[in-house]
Amino acid sequence: MSDTPTSPLDAAKHRGGKSAPTIYDIAALAEVNPSTVSRALSKPGRVSAKTQKKIEDAAAQLNYRVNVFARALPTGRTNTIGLIVSDITNPAYFDVIRGAEAAASERDYTLVLAESAESAELEMRAAQRMLATADGIILASPRLSDDEIRLLAADKPIAVINRSVDGVHSLVADTDAGVTDAVRHLAALGHTSLAYVAGPERSWMSARRWESIKARCDWSSIEVTVVASGVPTVDGGRRSAAAVRASGATGVFCYNDLMAIGLMQELQLAGVRIPDELSILGFDNIFGSDFTTPPLSTIKSPLRQSGDSAVRRILADLDGVGDSAPLPPLSTELVLRGSTGRAEREGN
Repeated sequence: MSDTPTSPLDAAKHRGGKSAPTIYDIAALAEVNPSTVSRALSKPGRVSAKTQKKIEDAAAQLNYRVNVFARALPTGRTNTIGLIVSDITNPAYFDVIRGAEAAASERDYTLVLAESAESAELEMRAAQRMLATADGIILASPRLSDDEIRLLAADKPIAVINRSVDGVHSLVADTDAGVTDAVRHLAALGHTSLAYVAGPERSWMSARRWESIKARCDWSSIEVTVVASGVPTVDGGRRSAAAVRASGATGVFCYNDLMAIGLMQELQLAGVRIPDELSILGFDNIFGSDFTTPPLSTIKSPLRQSGDSAVRRILADLDGVGDSAPLPPLSTELVLRGSTGRAEREGN
């Protein structure tokens, strides 16, 4: 005699009214074989649409949840992708997470989030923990060295955002496009001396943004200098205010919008009129960048697209159809608001 329950009531009794429902419970409710349930849940499309619907309805009625670790035993997959960000409080990662989550959900993958707090050591620890269970990992603005990232990639599929690493899927914004438009904009407003408030020393993107700004300013015969900061937060922007004023620049690029907001706030407290006395631009176009007074001009980065593309590259690798060719740079765009204006001339 079969032990398989034959009715919803039997299914409930089979669970003792407490334990989580199983495929046998779904089979009883949908009136199909447990093996059919297994096929329908693990590889949709292997059963008829009518049977698939009956099984999905039964699973929903029983509040069935797939045990990803049990499923991983025969397949080696947990259907999870890890995402490590350098600063979870930075709104720049909101859209990265949204893009990655949407792409993962399409394939019934779960996104697992961790933070490195701008520390290469913490980033490596988080990555090593994730490697034990996740099918692949996304590193957003990583602080690890190229060799360390390649070492991780030798174990499981890896994608990096805001970083270029040879041999690893790299999602990088075309900084030159947005910077070129920004420098032209400031030059047209009469600015001849600019500054760049840099990000963390280990930030690949901070160095890339400086290279782009420097090259464009040299081409336009505009003086430009670097103001060291290293803390990519609102507080880091505030701390750079004195050095920015001492530089004599009439226009300032900041490594990201958070720093630009902090710089603006600190200078305004000191009585500096923005943009009459100093023009300020950020990078990323984060949520809230237009909440300042005046609203912040910034260079928009393709954050959501980066998260989406990173997940799709990892899934392609897992499916055995990955492409090792370098990804083309993603586009950036100058967003003009109220924090940039005409340079104040002596004698005015």
